[in-house]
Amino acid sequence: MNLARLPPVPPVVPDTPTPVRRRLRPLAGGLLTVAAAALIVAALVVPDSIAKPKDGAFLPGAFLRLPIEAILAGAVVLALPVRWRRPVAALAGLGIGLLVIFKIANAGFRTVLGRRFDPIVDPPLLRDGYNAILYTDGRARANLAVAGAVLLAIAILAALVLASLRLARVGTRHVLPARRVLAGLSAAWVALALSGVALYPKAPVASDSAISLLKSTARQVPVTIRDERQFASAVGHDPYAQTPAEDLVSGLRGKDVIIGVVESYGRSSLTDPGMAAITGPALAAADAKLASAGMHSRSGWLTSSTYGGGSWLAHGSFQSGLWVTTQQRYDRVTGGDRLTLTRAFKEAGWQTAGIEPGNTKDWPEAEFYGYDRVLDKRTLGYRGPKFGWSPMPDQYVLDQFQRKVYATATRPLMAEVTLTSSHEPWTHVPSMVPWESLGAGQVFESQAAGAPDRPALWSDTVKTQAAYARTVAYSVDSFVSWAQKYGRDDLVLVIFGDHQPMSVITGPNASRDVPVSVVAKDPAVLERIAGWNWTQGLRPAADAPVWRMDEFRDKFFAAYGREDGVALAPR
Repeated sequence: MNLARLPPVPPVVPDTPTPVRRRLRPLAGGLLTVAAAALIVAALVVPDSIAKPKDGAFLPGAFLRLPIEAILAGAVVLALPVRWRRPVAALAGLGIGLLVIFKIANAGFRTVLGRRFDPIVDPPLLRDGYNAILYTDGRARANLAVAGAVLLAIAILAALVLASLRLARVGTRHVLPARRVLAGLSAAWVALALSGVALYPKAPVASDSAISLLKSTARQVPVTIRDERQFASAVGHDPYAQTPAEDLVSGLRGKDVIIGVVESYGRSSLTDPGMAAITGPALAAADAKLASAGMHSRSGWLTSSTYGGGSWLAHGSFQSGLWVTTQQRYDRVTGGDRLTLTRAFKEAGWQTAGIEPGNTKDWPEAEFYGYDRVLDKRTLGYRGPKFGWSPMPDQYVLDQFQRKVYATATRPLMAEVTLTSSHEPWTHVPSMVPWESLGAGQVFESQAAGAPDRPALWSDTVKTQAAYARTVAYSVDSFVSWAQKYGRDDLVLVIFGDHQPMSVITGPNASRDVPVSVVAKDPAVLERIAGWNWTQGLRPAADAPVWRMDEFRDKFFAAYGREDGVALAPR
């Protein structure tokens, strides 16, 4: 090949920006800088709770605020040598990103559990959140939710780091104007702080919310550590540890004691006018059924150790007499030998059983609670449709309890039956069928057909509340109908809610109270708790006594621990 004959290569001519591009480039850069600043401001002032604005409230006012943290961060970056500005700005952006993720965690915990996220004790509950989605919506959606959360976290961190680097670069190029802007913003912040101007309730324009959140979280850490140490000490000190079990429940000798735990059965279901219009008549009908069977009841309130979820924490508090509010506390309690209500009956000679339709695998805590046997989703033999999170309707669970436990007991029985039909998302509302037609559950196929999905239902708060109230009414009716049909003369029922439903049902700032009832045919059983001053019937009066849930065990032992009705004092 003759290289000499090749044509010469033309020189590379640099791309000369057109006049339009020269004008647009600064504009685009300015817009990018403004967007970066707006992102930083929004990240610092975004609230850590999800709540509908009050009537007349200007929602954008929650974001039209001037955060002192942005001013301080800018001043620090500009005060540094040039070579340190970008690394420090990147760290600042990373910190703001982590703050936003923490705010999202707070918002989620406030919505579901009615409290802020505690970084010391709450991380294990994230796994339980995944399991809740898994059981309700399936593995695919649960995995998509996890993937979405991870991608969102990465996007937040990347966006805020890039935004901080952008502002640091602009500030370095234009140091004097940047310092003048910071000085002006500082003066404006002081003036706004002194005036107390607010465009949204509890959100002053002069914002220091990020600093306040970090301070309150930092103060909470040693408090949490101290509380957990005190709880560990309480676990090892049981006032009834040396009392013979037969002395604790002797007043119920010969009785079958059945505890019915109604999922998400909270005070709001009885006090909210819309929901009470459904649950009130249902409880009245249940009282009539009990009366027709010769049974009577007394009711009060318990303050649950959890809210919106974490049912096992409430079970632990009710059974152990300890205030079990976190997974860490639950693990500590169930890993010890604290006396539970169930184990007291077992050691006193009762047969014991746990009916847990929501359990899908072996349950190590069963030994701690004192169950001789446990029936769960795997052993209840259900072949019908799923009802939302609940694997099966409560009536079917009670039918299996009747067939496999209650009817076959050879000694007095102590059992706990967990009723899950009122578990969120309340998209599937069962209804009662003739007991003889239950079979393996296929009779419920028509009831499950056509149920709305969660987004369709939850988009309407009133409809969601009504669906929730109907599931509570169904759960209570199932339990009472079982007692009416199958209950023997020696039957004693204890019915209580584990916790309030989520704030989508209760609204903000709801109490943690749940109803609790004792039902019996034998008048002597209710006479022993006359001093509790509970309300007659299944619906407690608004001013009925309120106890913390961890108080129930000791009060129960005191009431039923002596045959003469004299209170048994702990040793």
